[in-house]
Amino acid sequence: MNTRPSARFLPRLARARAEILRASADALVVTHLPNIRYLCGFSGSAGLILLTESRCVLVVDFRYAASARSLIASNPELAEGLDLVVPAGSYDETLLALLRTSGASRIGIEAAWMSVSRFNWLSSSLAQADPAMEGRPAAIPELVPTERIVERGRLIKDGSEISTLREAARRLASLALEVPGLIREGRTELEIGADIDALLRRAGFERPAFETIVASGPNSARPHARPGPRVLQRGDGVVLDFGGVYDGYCVDLSRTVQLGNDRPEYRRILEAVAEAQAAAIGSVRPGIPASAVDAAAREILRRHGLADAFGHGTGHGLGLEVHEEPRIGRPVAGLPDVPLAPGMVFTIEPGAYVEDIGGVRIEDDVLVTEAGCEVLTRPDTLCDVGG
Repeated sequence: MNTRPSARFLPRLARARAEILRASADALVVTHLPNIRYLCGFSGSAGLILLTESRCVLVVDFRYAASARSLIASNPELAEGLDLVVPAGSYDETLLALLRTSGASRIGIEAAWMSVSRFNWLSSSLAQADPAMEGRPAAIPELVPTERIVERGRLIKDGSEISTLREAARRLASLALEVPGLIREGRTELEIGADIDALLRRAGFERPAFETIVASGPNSARPHARPGPRVLQRGDGVVLDFGGVYDGYCVDLSRTVQLGNDRPEYRRILEAVAEAQAAAIGSVRPGIPASAVDAAAREILRRHGLADAFGHGTGHGLGLEVHEEPRIGRPVAGLPDVPLAPGMVFTIEPGAYVEDIGGVRIEDDVLVTEAGCEVLTRPDTLCDVGG
């Protein structure tokens, strides 16, 4: 649990309330756990928030009651702006009672995160007569699917988030300097992956942000290959993609190393991807669409004849989740191509993957600033090991 005193939650709640009004709703049920943590700091594995114009109700079960009370007691702003409910029954029964007494008529739900069965149960239960209202006319509350109500606020990191992400990235970059020493002929991908996970723990990360990727030789041409029993051989390219969670926030980094430098065809891909990443980082500035960063990397790879070898996006947002907004990729109908703004944090990770030669990915984390961007992880992109 993050129980440090702060002055950040009330502004986040205010932004969410403004988004609720823009969605023509008068309440929001928050069920996505990262959004709950963002709004009030609660980091348990179960819970929900009911947010209205005048109330913010955090519902947690008995397992987390003491932690939630401690969180509220240590944050004066939460003591003023947050009510805690520990249900005697189920979450949904408690939520139903809260909705019936909230006075809200249009209740937003997080469409991306609430299951159809839960939505249907709440809708049908709200439509049934409330025994407490017997003899009195009452309008039936309506559940309204909404998108990105809280996520839009999470796009721009505040000072406390930036401080945490800077420290997390510093730790990850320092750890990355030790990784090339793990790459040796005769070792397996699984052994190297286990060593990287141990380094993450030693560096103070709570856990890996995702399953560590170690992909060597032909496996490196598969962007998300899992570590396996393959034994590293001289000449292999090795893609290493790893990240950690620090005080709830995720950082992510990829390095590609070559076991010896006697394969010029692989070295050509490695240098092209490094050039593409540098171009993408150099393009970052406030006001440009996120897709422009992707286009900068893609253009370099096109010039090197590798356009068809780059099939994923150039990056993704970082924060309480390892993949969040903004999306740094080609424009896609129905997905936001947001303009970059100071306070956004995301990865820049172009790659190229060629069967029979191998794959390369190089990734760093950047913070958008008024002047351009700050690279949070120190890039050390090209590396040969093993002589």
